[in-house]
Amino acid sequence: MAHLLTLIVILPLLGFLLNGLLGNRLGKAFVSAVGCGLPLLAFAAAVTAFQSLQAGGAPLLDIAFRWALVGDYAFEITFYFDRLSAVMTLIVTGVGSLIHVYSTGYMKDDASYARYFAYLNLFLFFMLLLVLGRSLLVLFVGWEGVGLASYLLIGFWFEDPEKARAGKKAFITNRIGDAGFLLGMFVIYSTLGTLEMDRINAAFMGPELPAVSASLIGILLFIGATGKSAQIPLHVWLPDAMAGPTPVSALIHAATMVTAGVYLVARLSGVYLHAPEASEVIAVIGVLTAFFAATIAVVQTDIKKVLAYSTISQLGFMFLALGVGAYGVAVFHLYTHAFFKACLFLGAGSVIHAMGGEQDVRKMGGLARKIPWTFGTFAVATAAIAGLPPLAGFFSKDEILWFAYASEAGGSPWLWALASFTALLTAFYMFRLLWLTFFGQPRMDQHTAQHVHESPPSMTGVLVVLAILSAVGGFLSIPHFLEGQLPLPAVDEHLHHLETPLIVTSVVIALAGLAGAAFFFGGDASRAARVRERFPGLHRLLSGKYYVDELYQAVIGRPLVWISDRIFLRLGDRAIIDGTLHGLTGLARFTAGLLGRVQTGSLHLYAWLVLAGIFACLAWSWGHV
Repeated sequence: MAHLLTLIVILPLLGFLLNGLLGNRLGKAFVSAVGCGLPLLAFAAAVTAFQSLQAGGAPLLDIAFRWALVGDYAFEITFYFDRLSAVMTLIVTGVGSLIHVYSTGYMKDDASYARYFAYLNLFLFFMLLLVLGRSLLVLFVGWEGVGLASYLLIGFWFEDPEKARAGKKAFITNRIGDAGFLLGMFVIYSTLGTLEMDRINAAFMGPELPAVSASLIGILLFIGATGKSAQIPLHVWLPDAMAGPTPVSALIHAATMVTAGVYLVARLSGVYLHAPEASEVIAVIGVLTAFFAATIAVVQTDIKKVLAYSTISQLGFMFLALGVGAYGVAVFHLYTHAFFKACLFLGAGSVIHAMGGEQDVRKMGGLARKIPWTFGTFAVATAAIAGLPPLAGFFSKDEILWFAYASEAGGSPWLWALASFTALLTAFYMFRLLWLTFFGQPRMDQHTAQHVHESPPSMTGVLVVLAILSAVGGFLSIPHFLEGQLPLPAVDEHLHHLETPLIVTSVVIALAGLAGAAFFFGGDASRAARVRERFPGLHRLLSGKYYVDELYQAVIGRPLVWISDRIFLRLGDRAIIDGTLHGLTGLARFTAGLLGRVQTGSLHLYAWLVLAGIFACLAWSWGHV
């Protein structure tokens, strides 16, 4: 028990080493046993730690080793297990283990099976380092580590240049956000002399505030969160990250990595409680991101891209909750989202597996009877994310909408209105996806239709577990569980009478989204086609993702290429650096040529040069005597 937290972190790292070094030699059975077994052991250890936490009440502390000593301050690798990190650890190890098990079926024919599980275990190790680290420095190591692991997993099939580019795009975009994270850490350490997050919160919650702007720190750290959690303007990497294997999308972009920014803000709630300006920015960015991504998801035709933009949108809901002070509610939605979004991504993987690799929903349809287990679980998760009661997404989404309206820490009717409309779009595009994939007449070619088959039990079994969790997960009140650590914001007492009407409105919104999807996409989807033909400009705008990538390429990409080519390459490298080196080489060659004419080996020339030298010396002496 003394080093239980260290054990939780080390187990996936051991899996990475064993599969990375021995996996190819010892075969797939060994890889599967290690790759799935060690994360399951980590989950068991996390459950044990959670029971200890519940029994004693006080957070668990595990000092692994001293990293460095700078002056009187010791930087230690210390793991910290309180209620917030307990929720995150159980999600990472629990959902992560299920995705590992699913991968044994999905990736069974891949030639790089051992490398895949090694990378998956490495990702889990860094994510646990992130959520269990006591200090921002340890968290940042995990933060950068999941960036590395996601780069390796997104570009797993690196032989395809497009997939390799997607991995690089994710890596570079996240590094932009990390610059803000680093600046925030520098400001905190220079002011408080510590990077331990519990002490940072205590300093801001004490009787005297530190001599530093909480909003400055909050904004700098939030810049890092916008990169990791794909908020505008650093959202562009996540849709392209669908280039990796589908279980990778479920692990990185649904249950773990992309929620790291949400976890960071919630973990440092003591800072943000005294940073109203930063919190307002977070709420506005969150609700705008949610709406922005939802509108794009409405027209996507790639089954994984719909879910990718859905993830961006749901993360926006979480940041909206954080911005209005409902930190526990944001973690609640993070928790329910881990279940239904993992189920949706893995369900999409099962559809792709059944369709022989096809991802375009325009070439699907009529799959409900052919792959009933996949359909049933996908339908449950779709209803959950749409917010239909009594499924998990209803509870967490409804609380976000309530505090967006009523919180005294920044709630407002316009935040509620835009978030509610986004919830309507969420229900619409998710049921659209369900209809196009599973209902109507089959639109695939005859060869594909003949080979459609249900996934193996290793995949469908995981889908069933996640669907059950998506159905019942909302009955565990995470905000109540975290209330001692993350108190809920005050609500205007004059607004309590609106709580029930707003709940009813939330349910009506979800049902309206379902009805709208059935109306437009039922049958042959002719109504949707007529709307698309009537508004071609809007459809092009949404299909083009508002042309943000093109804008970045025009404003940042091409100018940087021009500067790199014309100034740094042609002028700096070739003209100045190479020119200087070539000039020195030419000068040395010219000088050597002149001196080479002197050393000819001719005695007559040497005699004449000696006489000339003597004559010059005499002439000089005569002129100066």
